[in-house]
Amino acid sequence: MPATDTLSSLASSVLIVVDVQYDFLPGGALAVANGDQIIPTINRLAALFPHTIATQDWHPSGHISFASTHAGHQPFDVIELPYGPQVLWPEHCVQESHGAALSGQLHLPRTELVIRKGYHRQIDSYSAFMEADRRTPTGLAGYLRERGFTDCYVCGLATDFCVAWTALDARQAGFGVCVVEDACKGIDMNGSVAKAWADMAAAGVRRIHSCEIC
Repeated sequence: MPATDTLSSLASSVLIVVDVQYDFLPGGALAVANGDQIIPTINRLAALFPHTIATQDWHPSGHISFASTHAGHQPFDVIELPYGPQVLWPEHCVQESHGAALSGQLHLPRTELVIRKGYHRQIDSYSAFMEADRRTPTGLAGYLRERGFTDCYVCGLATDFCVAWTALDARQAGFGVCVVEDACKGIDMNGSVAKAWADMAAAGVRRIHSCEIC
């Protein structure tokens, strides 16, 4: 498909690039294995979409999701918080740190909005749409509706957490949703990637390959 035709066909769609930050890339505090390998695919997609949104984990020090905040706990323990089960993570994406920065290898020429999430100290946030308490919206759904977007294409890190939660919440908000499989990488804790794909399929999220677009 010629580039001009692609831009026209995607005019009511938005590409959501989730958390491609140094702390989630090889060498980072919470690295996703081979996470850097998806960046060229994301860049190819971003060159085609007329509208792009990026998300950025943006935690204060001492965030409730950090294992170091909870005495006697280790990373990847699961505890109960007032809003439900919480995986405890290594400290990552602390505000203003290098690890919180978006990768310099990303080329997102049409990024119109960056959604920062996880900045409330007492609530974690995986989704670009709704924080983990499931009551606090980020405002992204309203922004997309006001702009007239109907469909979201989601990619980034990690498939089984922030990508999946973003895709599921986009569907819940009434948008058509595609997740670009080869533009995502997962953490995969105890089968979490397979579960995420199953949950997304059950919600009506389409699983596609970048070759279907570019």
